[in-house]
Amino acid sequence: MEKQQENVRSGAIGAILDEYEKALQELKDVLATVTDAELVAVVDPATDDPNCKSIQYILAHVVRAGYTYIIMINSLKAPIAPFHDRIYHKSSAEFIQDLDTMFAFNETSLAAFSDAELEEFDDSKKLLSSCEQRYDVEQLLEHAIVHVLRHRRQIERFLRGIRKNAGTM
Repeated sequence: MEKQQENVRSGAIGAILDEYEKALQELKDVLATVTDAELVAVVDPATDDPNCKSIQYILAHVVRAGYTYIIMINSLKAPIAPFHDRIYHKSSAEFIQDLDTMFAFNETSLAAFSDAELEEFDDSKKLLSSCEQRYDVEQLLEHAIVHVLRHRRQIERFLRGIRKNAGTM
């Protein structure tokens, strides 16, 4: 059952956090239906992307990325912190807890920023991602939200395939 969103925050940062929380809740709603066997089932053994072999690998990637984005944003105000390791849990419940903890870290970190600090028009002052893309804070947070949405969609597709092959659809 879908959880009712409890917080409605104010301002631009509040709006982004509300949408991020909503995207994460949609993912957690899907994860609540995933069995331990489905979590670790290798769906795409031939992929060149190790993050996309199974739901477990996707989730380890999503959690790590969620931390990476906010650590990059925090680097605008403090020395860069160590990046989060990928953790490959054996249950969806553990990943749901990680997603909640990661989101709480985002909330706490963004409290140090004002709405005015979200946009940066000077490319030289934007954050440079590992794939050489430049983002301001708002763009990176929007990317974080869409990242969750895209992987939720991917997990839903994986589940359809796993369940079809198991005859449980």
